[in-house]
Order: sequence, then structure tokens, then C-alpha cells
Amino acid sequence: MKDKENTEQEPSKDVKETKFDVKSEVTTENTEEAPSLKEVIKNQAIEGEEPLSSNFTLRKILGGDILTTQTIRRQIGVFFLITGFLIVYVANRYSVQKDLIEIDKLQDELQDAKYKALSSSSQLTEKSRESHVLEMLNNNKDSVLKIANQPPYIINVPEE
Repeated sequence: MKDKENTEQEPSKDVKETKFDVKSEVTTENTEEAPSLKEVIKNQAIEGEEPLSSNFTLRKILGGDILTTQTIRRQIGVFFLITGFLIVYVANRYSVQKDLIEIDKLQDELQDAKYKALSSSSQLTEKSRESHVLEMLNNNKDSVLKIANQPPYIINVPEE
């Protein structure tokens, strides 16, 4: 019986000790200085990070291990540089497209001007033909101009 009593008493002692130990731990934590918010955030940021290995495998790259906080912090300048280049690229492309639209518009205007010049030239050529000029002279009775019957001849002037 005594053994049973001892075994029954011992668990109760363990429970009491455990309760006492928990209480003492809680009291010791309260007496220590609590970590500041900055330290807690710093520990959380560094907690899960593993140091970068010098060799990157395809598995590490595809698995996302390359995108750790430390890597991103070290390469933030490169990210800003790439972003700047992308902005310049898009702006330059927009400018070039605008210039190409203007070039197409000017080429259309140039082709229209060439067609007008060609049309005007052909009309002028048609009106200045000898047969057309004669017809206009005959229709206009006021004109004293007539077609020459003799071919032109060269007058030689002696030099003195």
C-alpha cells in the first residue's frame, strides 16, 4: 500500500513541481528585458535565410532559392537600373512610333505632290505642242502671228 501511496503522491508532486516550474519560468521572462520591435523584426528577417552557395543549380533557380532577402538587398541597384532601362525603352519606342507615323504621313503628301507635278507637267506639254498652239492662234482672230513658210537661216556676221 505504501508503494501505491508513494506512486500516487509522486505524480502529485510532479504536477506541483511542473506548475511551480512554469510559474517560475513565466516570472523569469517577465523580469528579463523584452526584445525591442526592431530586434524581433531583424530576427524574423534573418531567421529562415540560408547563406548563398557559390554554385547555383537549375533546381535552386527554378525553386526560388535565388530570391532570398539577402540576394534582393544586394541587387536592389541592379533592379532599379533595369527598371530605368525599361522606362527609357518604352519611351523611346513610343517616340519612334510617333516619328514613323509622321514619316508615313509625309511620304503620302510627297507622293500626292509628285502626282500633281506630273499632271501639271503633262498638261503644260499638251498645251505647248505646236499643233495645239496653231489651233489656238487660228481660233483667236486678233493674233498677227503666223507660221513661217521659210526655214530659219543663220546670219554670219564678219568679225572686224
